[in-house]
Amino acid sequence: MIFIQRPGQEPLEIEFILIDFEGTLASDRRVHPKAKDKINLLSKRTKIYILTKAEKEVVEDNLRRVKAEIYYLTEGEASKQKLDLLRQLGSSKTVAIGNGLDDVPMIEEAVLGICVVGKEGTSVEAVKKAGVIVSNIIDALDFLLKPLR
Repeated sequence: MIFIQRPGQEPLEIEFILIDFEGTLASDRRVHPKAKDKINLLSKRTKIYILTKAEKEVVEDNLRRVKAEIYYLTEGEASKQKLDLLRQLGSSKTVAIGNGLDDVPMIEEAVLGICVVGKEGTSVEAVKKAGVIVSNIIDALDFLLKPLR
């Protein structure tokens, strides 16, 4: 579990992290090695799900030795499936990290939504609904690894 202190608000107790793959965790279908290391560190304290519509081979090749559950989505149903998983886990104890239009519902409903504005850009709606905005996935993962920031 991760505890996040927020000035003037109740602390958050995080048990789950949902991370969008395309454009959020992966840039040009590649995952930065530091992001993999940080996910493995976070996985010691939380359960991590990586959400993707990408081909199984691409994702599994990128996430070899990463301690996270890969959750495959159906094209056209991704937004609903992400939100369904969030609700199944419990939105009050889940962080959602994304950047696209199909991430907006989970970002909005999660106890903490993080929007990554990376090289591939981001949806304006994701920025509007996020509680935290960062410039890359490394910063998002560091935010969770170092919650006293």
